[in-house]
Amino acid sequence: MPPLAQSKHHHDRQPGTHALPRQDDAAIRFTTGPFARPTSTQFPPPAPLTAQSAQPRTSGSIVTALETEGRSSQQPFPTPTFVTAAILPAANYSIKANSTLPTHTANSTLHLLNSRRVARQVMLDHTEALQPMATGPPPRSISWRSDHSVPRTNIAPQDGPLATNKFYANFFLGSQHQGVWTHPYSLTWSKGTGYAQSWGMTISHLDANQRVFGPPNSDVPGNPAKYFINPLAIQSIILSAAELGSSTVLTMDSLQAFSVNANLLPYPGSLSKITFPLLQGMAFVTGVYSKLQPVIQSSVLFRSVSSAANSSIGIFKYVIVLEDGKQWLLYATPSNGQDPQFSLVSQTKILGTPNWFGYIQVAKNPAGSPGEYVYDNSAGVYPVAADLTASKSAQTGTYQFQWKKAGLTSRDAPPLLMFALPHHVESFGGTTPYGLTALRLQTTTKGTASGVIADSWTLVEPSLPVDMGFSPWDGSLPLGTRSAKPLSSRALAIIKAVAASEIQQDMDSQTNLNSMYFSGKALSKFATMVYTIHDICQEPGLAQLGLSRLKTAFAKFSTNQQIFPLVYDTVWKGVVSSGAYLTKDPWQDFGNAYYNDHHFHYAYFIHAAATIAYLDPQWLVLNKEFVDMLVRDTVNPSSSDPYFPFSRTFDWYHGHSWAKGLFESADGKDEESSSEDALFAYAIKMWGRVTGDESMEARGNLMLAVLARTLRNYFLMQDNNANQPANFIGNKVTGILFENKVDATTYFGNNLEYVHGIHMMPLLPYSALTRPSRFVYEEWSLLFDPASPTAPAPASSVQGGWKGILYANLALIDPQRSWEFFAQPNFDMRWIDGGASRTWYLAWAAGELDLDTFYFRFC
Repeated sequence: MPPLAQSKHHHDRQPGTHALPRQDDAAIRFTTGPFARPTSTQFPPPAPLTAQSAQPRTSGSIVTALETEGRSSQQPFPTPTFVTAAILPAANYSIKANSTLPTHTANSTLHLLNSRRVARQVMLDHTEALQPMATGPPPRSISWRSDHSVPRTNIAPQDGPLATNKFYANFFLGSQHQGVWTHPYSLTWSKGTGYAQSWGMTISHLDANQRVFGPPNSDVPGNPAKYFINPLAIQSIILSAAELGSSTVLTMDSLQAFSVNANLLPYPGSLSKITFPLLQGMAFVTGVYSKLQPVIQSSVLFRSVSSAANSSIGIFKYVIVLEDGKQWLLYATPSNGQDPQFSLVSQTKILGTPNWFGYIQVAKNPAGSPGEYVYDNSAGVYPVAADLTASKSAQTGTYQFQWKKAGLTSRDAPPLLMFALPHHVESFGGTTPYGLTALRLQTTTKGTASGVIADSWTLVEPSLPVDMGFSPWDGSLPLGTRSAKPLSSRALAIIKAVAASEIQQDMDSQTNLNSMYFSGKALSKFATMVYTIHDICQEPGLAQLGLSRLKTAFAKFSTNQQIFPLVYDTVWKGVVSSGAYLTKDPWQDFGNAYYNDHHFHYAYFIHAAATIAYLDPQWLVLNKEFVDMLVRDTVNPSSSDPYFPFSRTFDWYHGHSWAKGLFESADGKDEESSSEDALFAYAIKMWGRVTGDESMEARGNLMLAVLARTLRNYFLMQDNNANQPANFIGNKVTGILFENKVDATTYFGNNLEYVHGIHMMPLLPYSALTRPSRFVYEEWSLLFDPASPTAPAPASSVQGGWKGILYANLALIDPQRSWEFFAQPNFDMRWIDGGASRTWYLAWAAGELDLDTFYFRFC
């Protein structure tokens, strides 16, 4: 095998990057004294050629059906109220009444100057992005319940809230037999399965050539694979103990945002146990043994086990080759320093000494001797927790992971080895790039992970959307000029006429629904419409009429008088819909009561609230506490809040949110609508701005920038995407991205406009940031362009609200055609879904147009 090459990722930016950072001689102490031992290789004794022992189990199993537990098959549209009234000339709708609205945005020129002032201001400031919010109890209008139907079982008593949407949830949900993905490894409690019939912890890693691909997607030109899955139940290495058996229990403790301890006990209450500290990106899987006889097992079968020269004093190293030809490294660190004397007793079992205290680390090594060198230099230490810091300076956002270590913790202890995902490597800053090695391991759905030697990572987002506001935004323009473009009088007349008709819709009937998701979408729609009327059309009188009705509609929720009021769940500590409690249906409102989709549902409320407060700051007095509660439930910046966990939905390691809550899943957490995830970040940003919470605004800006990077890398696949399989990227979007598989579909159907539209909606200012124009062009040209004879789903033929979504998305690359679609005189309002408005789509398209072109066409 060739030596590990110099890292290419930072070759130009960091010419000093090398395969392994130089270490101080004192940092790595190779064994030359009494712990040195000659290397020897053990081979398993001959076994009878039975059906069980003849072949290693390397194919695993897959779940091809879409896991729909907690998922609704309903389309993501609230019921619309169609406006069929004729569009009259704009003059007929001219409203001259005095407005009680604030005048700080009434003039678009003044607004543009204000935007430039904000741009100059943000170039000077420094803001910490994770400052605590209020940490008091939820508002008094929220009742408390302690009878959640998913009990806190198998979890040790713990002060503070528990995370519900984190990577490790499968280990305390349901059967506890589904996997946990730490990337690049996955772990599963074996529970007596496989050749080894073990009750220990299975460790698996799959290479790209082990993926299973679905049938060709004949709906898409080029016929890319419809899905890809990583097989489950391949038990490469199992860390177990002789005492584990059918009485074994799996418990959890120290549940935090980035880490957890999983414990295997021979029986409930046992003082002997194996503790597995689990963190995303960990390079070794570590089992800490307390008075047990170690057993190392494999259902892939051992080909050979070789003791090796110790990598450091007190660490005993073994090189394991499995029957699939893959090499794993094992490092044992006894508490008393004595040789564990592992012996290979069968094809499936390595046995250690009884009553053992210490820890065992295993890692997959695809790179021969150079890979061993990388692992050797960090053996003996392991991460047990992580702290996150984040800040904004001018347009630059910085966030840092600082890992807490255990094991060898003296001053000259080895440095930590962790694996970074592709979007991490792209954004490494400071000295972090110098820790990059050329050690690579495939992940399940996020490309290839890179080994990094560092006790902390610094990641930099150099271009935060600090000047993005409520109006259409163009990130390609200079800071301070990217929004609030003046429109022509002809365009304004058309928008005003449509708005005057559309604002007459019945807000109460569209917002007072039995779903937080659909209610929030309608509130957000009307808020955007009122903003458009006030700021863009400069019709304060008409805006006041709409705003007054909007406040009344919102008040049903802020006073908790909606059909299914919110309740505070004292079991998991969060705010959930009472719908599932009252109907006994866990799927009610897309599983909101089980913590599904909170960032989608509450984002619409937060966005609507930010818009209302922008137009009327006095409204904050009675409503801020309610909206802050929704923020705390989803992306709480503080781990010291006694009522809500830190960042429930947004995963700072993966760079996006996870939608699945308290539902066991064979393929792990998932995310469907990447665009609503972006709405979530945008809503946080804008709520921070209107409330004067600079830390929250900075956090939202940073989340948006990180999301733009991760969506480009993993969800919205341009032709040159290097992270997803080559025979899958032709789908252009991931559909539903799980931790273990990607399926180009939705929970409500397979139509192309569904699969792609769910990654478009809603179209708001952030869309210009998170949906790259190159991607939008490729997607439109391939699938939706009516001018293309090969487009399988031309937008002109799409029915219902999806047509409006497609043409609003078109404004990102061809605002002229988008405008012409929405401005046509015989427009059919059935093309507008219940969560959108024609008023905003017209303003959106006009705002994305080049000013000179716009004046030429409409003046």
